Amino acid sequence: QVRLVESGGGLVQAGVSLRLSCAASGRSFSWYAMGWFRQVPGKDRDFVAGISWGGNSTKVADSVKGRFTISRDNAKNTVYLQMNSLKPEDTAVYYCAADNAPFDFISTMHETYDFWGQGTQVTVSS
Repeated sequence: QVRLVESGGGLVQAGVSLRLSCAASGRSFSWYAMGWFRQVPGKDRDFVAGISWGGNSTKVADSVKGRFTISRDNAKNTVYLQMNSLKPEDTAVYYCAADNAPFDFISTMHETYDFWGQGTQVTVSS
């Protein structure tokens, strides 16, 4: 069991930065690939960024490439999403998720993830 709690969302103007955090508790945290997804009303949860449980592989969605960076600190049981140059289209609820994946494998499909946080709202105004 892994319990995930996101934080760091808020209401910001376009062009600024936010850093989301995902604090994990439970056993075997370092064995999970971690992903960030986002969702707006009426749409599916879309992949944003992921990091392998080995910590040496990352993926980012094309829509946020060059602006968002994912990282993890297993000693602190925390995963981060650094979001720079935020745009109004980034407005969504952001979810942290854990996937019991093979070494250095990162899934971009929300159906494959085993545990989810409650989400944190990010709103970017024009």
